[in-house]
Amino acid sequence: MSDSDEALDRPIWSALTTSHKHLAEGGPRALRYPVDMTPFADMVDMSAASFAALGDLMSPSQVAALFTPEPVYVPSGFKVVLTETGEQMIGSPADSPLRDAEIVTLGQADVPAMMALTALTKPGPFALRTHELGTFLGIRAGSELVAMTGERMKPGKFVEMTAVCVHPDYRGRGYAQALLAAVARQIEARGEIPFLHVFSNNNSAIALYQRQGMHIRRRLHVTALMKQG
Repeated sequence: MSDSDEALDRPIWSALTTSHKHLAEGGPRALRYPVDMTPFADMVDMSAASFAALGDLMSPSQVAALFTPEPVYVPSGFKVVLTETGEQMIGSPADSPLRDAEIVTLGQADVPAMMALTALTKPGPFALRTHELGTFLGIRAGSELVAMTGERMKPGKFVEMTAVCVHPDYRGRGYAQALLAAVARQIEARGEIPFLHVFSNNNSAIALYQRQGMHIRRRLHVTALMKQG
């Protein structure tokens, strides 16, 4: 690993202390995104003091999701609601032109359609303000949003591609590939580097990204937790 990509080892902390510093809630020990954007949070270390600081940022009903290089051992006062591993993939997805559809930029007016599509396809957490983290692109069939992809975390010079989703009735048409490539081109046009995360057991998605020219950089641990009591 080169020094230049170390920000990706702790992507949430890196993003909240660099490009998304203006969005960060918390202090020197624990930071999180606004909950109506994403549940992502991280700590400067895994000490009891840092977990206490994270707990201070959370209400009892809220979930904090961590992406870490090592497994997280959660102290008393918290309960784990998800523990998985994910592959962090990096690279420039190959261009994939569309013949029968147009890629459009999505905005505030599209939020209900974006929420409906992500609720149907479950690409990962997507909230009312997630679209404010970066540019989101989509494909419509008539008035219906049937595919989309966009930008989420921005650790340093890297930009995460996220919410890669296609309505089940419109799969097999190359929409995901085309949107990934389009999002990657806009990231690269700014002099930044695209990457993404995918659960380790999502073999079909990993294979898709590899066919487009991306490669696995490393495995991360995904831990979602809530406060007890």
